[in-house]
Amino acid sequence: HRFSHHPNVPRQFRCIIPSVSAYTITVNAKSGGDLYASYITKRAVSAGNYAASNLKGGGPLIEYQQRIAAGKLMDGDDFQLETLRKLQRLYDELLNSENACRLDRIETSKKAGRSSWEWPRFMQRSSVSPVKGLYLFGGVGTGKTMLMDLFYEQLPSNWRKKRIHFHGFMLNVHSRLPKHKGVSDPLELVAKEISEETILLCLDEFMITDMAVALILNRLFHHLFKNGVILVATSNRAPDKLYDRGLHRELFLLFVATLKERCIVHPISSAVDYRKLTSTEQGVNFVGKDTGDLLKKKFQTLIGDHVAGSVEVEVVMGRKLAVRLGANGCAYFTFEELCDRPLSAADYFGYFKKFHTLVLEGVPFFNLYNKMAAYRFVTLVDVIYENKARLVWSAEGTPQQLFEKVVTIVDAQKKFPKSSKATDNNIPDLCVDDKLAFAKNRTVSRLTEINSKEYLERHTTMLAEKQPQQ
Repeated sequence: HRFSHHPNVPRQFRCIIPSVSAYTITVNAKSGGDLYASYITKRAVSAGNYAASNLKGGGPLIEYQQRIAAGKLMDGDDFQLETLRKLQRLYDELLNSENACRLDRIETSKKAGRSSWEWPRFMQRSSVSPVKGLYLFGGVGTGKTMLMDLFYEQLPSNWRKKRIHFHGFMLNVHSRLPKHKGVSDPLELVAKEISEETILLCLDEFMITDMAVALILNRLFHHLFKNGVILVATSNRAPDKLYDRGLHRELFLLFVATLKERCIVHPISSAVDYRKLTSTEQGVNFVGKDTGDLLKKKFQTLIGDHVAGSVEVEVVMGRKLAVRLGANGCAYFTFEELCDRPLSAADYFGYFKKFHTLVLEGVPFFNLYNKMAAYRFVTLVDVIYENKARLVWSAEGTPQQLFEKVVTIVDAQKKFPKSSKATDNNIPDLCVDDKLAFAKNRTVSRLTEINSKEYLERHTTMLAEKQPQQ
């Protein structure tokens, strides 16, 4: 067994951990004659022989095995196990270099107080971390976020660490910039603030959407790395493919080189989308044009005896947005209200500070003429997923069908080989957009999981845990 020979398992526990993998596929009949595949994958581990299960805080690899043994996780593939080895190696390096990396929040604070008068103010301190970070990239649903979270949860609580979605990170950066207005390099001061709070930065869904973000990251991470920040990131794209074909991309290439220098780049090459290995839950996704009444009834069921009314939500930097119908933690929107207006990730994050459930009516098929709305919908789904919120929605088609007319340039050329250009206007309502076509795979995968029984059970558990605090 691979785990039993791992160098981080004590010698006395090696070679005594038997395991048997059993894979079964069951097909169950749902009401209405629909069929769905429920994939049940479990690893049977002998509890008596699993001596390593007594190890506490041993790192992500050991925790992963414990969760599989307890039936809390599916058994992963070789690609996930190789990624866990990388994460375990980083975990061990960080523990061994805790002082050199200045990870301990209390010790760092003491040393900063003692040395502030000793260090000449005219000299700039630069302390690149002796430990390299990790950049994980791969296809949708391969377990990148789950593995990074597993790693993060095992880290000591007294460390200067932060785990945040990329959208949230950029919002945080933008919120800090105004107070440094007029300074020659405000991003240097922002990086100083961030690195004083966080040395180990775990970023989920690293992405570059436009030139402004590209230029900010170039300068910001130059300072962050110089201040000793260690980056652990997940992404759907390899570093060399970030901001691919973007405007003035040559200005961004320096950041790519720095990223590859400061992080070990590791691909997760699995072809399995684990989000799709879930059982579909009835009554959360209504497909068809005439489903508005069903959705309204579902909303009424969710709010119970509460009366829905207009609610005002503070989103970012004091700005407020109105919710037409909201009650009992649930908000009702039409697609036009959320995605046909100039709203951003900041606005969506603001909504989910107030509500745990979104009821969304009328998601259309996406094409050339509603491309910007499609981009906003992709962002909305990212924010829903990051907040572990519940989505009850109606749409003209299934998640896959909604994006059928969004294609890459290469796919368009294959479909229309005789066209002089893949983006000719004579191709009716086909949306040829590499970035959106790439992002749609992540969105379809996440919608599949959001619609699953397992996801909704976790959401219900999360609400129950929060209830005593409210």
